[in-house]
Amino acid sequence: MKTLDLTRGADESHRAAFRAGPVDEQSRARLAANGLDYRRLAVDHDGFAGWLQSAARGFQDSERTDEQVSAARDRSGYRRLTGVYDADGAMADAPVATIASWLGELTVPGGSAIPSCAISAVTVAPTHRRRGVARAMLEGELRAAQAAGIPMAMLTVSESPLYGRYGFAPAVAGASWQIETKRAAWIGPEPAGRIDFVTRDRVRELLPVLHERVRHRFPGEIDVPGSHWDGFAGTNPAAEKVGEKRAVQYRDAEGEVRGAAVYAVRENHEDFTKATVTVHYLIAETDDAYAALWRFLLELDLVAEVHASELSVDEPLLWMIADQRAAKVAIRDHQYVRIIDVVSCLEARRYGAAGTLVLDVSDPIGLSTGRYLLEVDDAGVGRVTPLDDGDGPAGTVEVALGITELSATYLGAVSPATLAAAGRVKTTDPTAAARVLGWHTAPRLSIWY
Repeated sequence: MKTLDLTRGADESHRAAFRAGPVDEQSRARLAANGLDYRRLAVDHDGFAGWLQSAARGFQDSERTDEQVSAARDRSGYRRLTGVYDADGAMADAPVATIASWLGELTVPGGSAIPSCAISAVTVAPTHRRRGVARAMLEGELRAAQAAGIPMAMLTVSESPLYGRYGFAPAVAGASWQIETKRAAWIGPEPAGRIDFVTRDRVRELLPVLHERVRHRFPGEIDVPGSHWDGFAGTNPAAEKVGEKRAVQYRDAEGEVRGAAVYAVRENHEDFTKATVTVHYLIAETDDAYAALWRFLLELDLVAEVHASELSVDEPLLWMIADQRAAKVAIRDHQYVRIIDVVSCLEARRYGAAGTLVLDVSDPIGLSTGRYLLEVDDAGVGRVTPLDDGDGPAGTVEVALGITELSATYLGAVSPATLAAAGRVKTTDPTAAARVLGWHTAPRLSIWY
């Protein structure tokens, strides 16, 4: 595979090479010793339907129809699909475990984006639990990413305790909101632009364009695969209840589209003045677009509550309503990241303050173990030098931590001082470590994948 240039990201040749790359030999041998076959399959392979049905079963979804299988095949060309097969099983052509991944980009503090292995569809059949299958797949995917020169891995999770043992850490929290509209009362700006309804096909065109304009502003955002936009916009013909979705756009005073939102209304049959709105996606390129779209949603007629999820933990919306108690906000872990190449990842991001740290990093699977000198200049640019054991400038702040803890701090979601107080990090100066590794913008991720 071509060497990745972290300053330019991944082109389609890199993505294609990663999709076509072999499974990890160490994991293949481990599974083979247990009578299991670990293999990758192409989207156009006859076994795709069986792979998809196994993945759906793993997430307790219903069995996919032929139409849904066909639609999923059309929309899955960007993914690397891997399955674990049991030749002695009653359904030998369907995997007992699945994993999917692709080469994407993760926005980091400072606005650049680094190549990252996005992992999804991790399932193990209950008939094959506690046989080391999940470990083999996840470690195999991480080693495959390392072999391809990919410095980071990332995923959103259904079962959060599973991934820490492989070095993943919760690095982007997500907020879910329930807003009582009458109580909230809009006190935010009243922009000069206009809101208009648009078709689902039109919003499908707008969403990826707007996302590309804004994703570099927020650590944690990723480049979204095209098929995801069909889900948000309601343009996937195999999806259910797409007719419930409504779409609006915001145009500024110059006539440029700067934002869009997709939402659905659930009627209250006992009181028609108390419907509930669910915001499926809202994206704003400008502050005016953000204010106009949220005001529109909060002031819809016959609506008592607005629900939204995958929001930032630091939404300006909280300061645009008269009664902040009108919003019930629940925070939980959302995106997990896992540093693979410490030097590349630390040099890709920017930092909150100048300083010098020695990072003594341990890694449960040995991909990133080492001792590293991080020197940050006044512009927030970091230079990383691997060190031998015990080496480092005299008097430099020492930080001893696992790769999980380093990954948790990477996007700025948690302070090393907090982790030190929790007993997860040992350092000679937690305040100095927090200043250097901190960032002023809360990370966010607006999708599941």
